[in-house]
Amino acid sequence: MRIQGTNVERVTVSLPADLLLELDRRSKNRSAFVQEAVLREIGRRVRLELLDSGRNPHPETLAYAGESLDEWATMLPKEDTTKMYDPKKVTPLRWIEGKGWKRG
Repeated sequence: MRIQGTNVERVTVSLPADLLLELDRRSKNRSAFVQEAVLREIGRRVRLELLDSGRNPHPETLAYAGESLDEWATMLPKEDTTKMYDPKKVTPLRWIEGKGWKRG
């Protein structure tokens, strides 16, 4: 997870002196180190929230829990999907094991 942008805010963070010494031993750029640590922790918490959501689903979603994908799809609104994209401008792709997506 990377958060890009030009809006940078300055914050003050208090850390124990011994922790700051450890940080300085491992990085020349405190801000970059702290940013990486915060992003990693946010990602970890997002994953935990997702796991928790799976273990404790919202009551409204329980109504659909036992249905197959086909059954669920029949409940979607019927829309004209041809207006979603121009088939003439689509580039066909195929998956090649070990190489990823390739054109053609």
